[in-house]
Amino acid sequence: MRGSSPFLRDLPVLLVAVVWGSSFLAVQQVAEPGTVVAMLVLRFGLVLPLLGVVAWPVLRGMGRAEWLGGGVLGLILGGVFLLETYGAVHTSATNAGLIISLTMVFTPLAESALARTPLPRAFLAAAGLAVVGVALLTGDGGLKAPTAGDLLVLGAAVVRTVNVLAMSRMRAIGDTDPLALTWVQLAAATTVFAVVAPFVGPLPWTVAASYGPAQWAWLLHLSLLCTLFAFFVQMWAVRTTSPSRVSLLLGTEPLWAAVFGITLAGNRLGPVGLLGGALVLVATEWGRRTAALPRPGGARTVDGERAVDTEPAATG
Repeated sequence: MRGSSPFLRDLPVLLVAVVWGSSFLAVQQVAEPGTVVAMLVLRFGLVLPLLGVVAWPVLRGMGRAEWLGGGVLGLILGGVFLLETYGAVHTSATNAGLIISLTMVFTPLAESALARTPLPRAFLAAAGLAVVGVALLTGDGGLKAPTAGDLLVLGAAVVRTVNVLAMSRMRAIGDTDPLALTWVQLAAATTVFAVVAPFVGPLPWTVAASYGPAQWAWLLHLSLLCTLFAFFVQMWAVRTTSPSRVSLLLGTEPLWAAVFGITLAGNRLGPVGLLGGALVLVATEWGRRTAALPRPGGARTVDGERAVDTEPAATG
């Protein structure tokens, strides 16, 4: 698409943001509190063979340190998915999509603390606005404490930040191919899920047998679109357009999560909750535009659901 219009080049990346926004609703259609781990085995078990076929030539050439580094990152990634998925089944799709977007605020804050580099005042103001927005969103008109689901998704945002920081600072994987690294991370996380699944709920194949056509459609949506399609579009996009542009387009994910949550899941927010959601959207985008901390070597944000090579100018 090198000779195509900017709109056509941007459209696939925007579609990634849309499918990511729908992922919280999709999770609610295929998982319950007792089947979260089994569902995660199915979700990534479907996509790993497909990714593995493409990644095999690179995987064969990886060194021991790269495999170990990817495995460690996979354990962190597993924590992200567990918190995010358990959170999504205990709160609304709208809340989950907006709260997870706080990673865009947490990551520059953590990078600043580690590098002892002050952030722009505008970013700190955006971070404060995001906190206020989440408080209004989860309280929705009162002084109610956040639900367990809200707190789990918030924890996922924190652990996702840890994953990004660990990836950017782990020298062993500095030159590892993104596709191979993604496969190793997902394989490590899925292996842990498969080992744990029998002790925390029904077996994955039992859950698979219980799914009807609609649930299988949602599961394939999570595996093929939210993971496989998203990865390859991002790998293409960072080679055909600027990383900052990719980051900006992917930053619309929480907006789409709110759209799907309200229109399809029937989520209802009062006036204060709507104000809180709007503040989160404004604050995360404001923070994305004002924070421009360089990451060592250019961080590679690859977590199976959100995977993109970022340049120093990109924050997401």
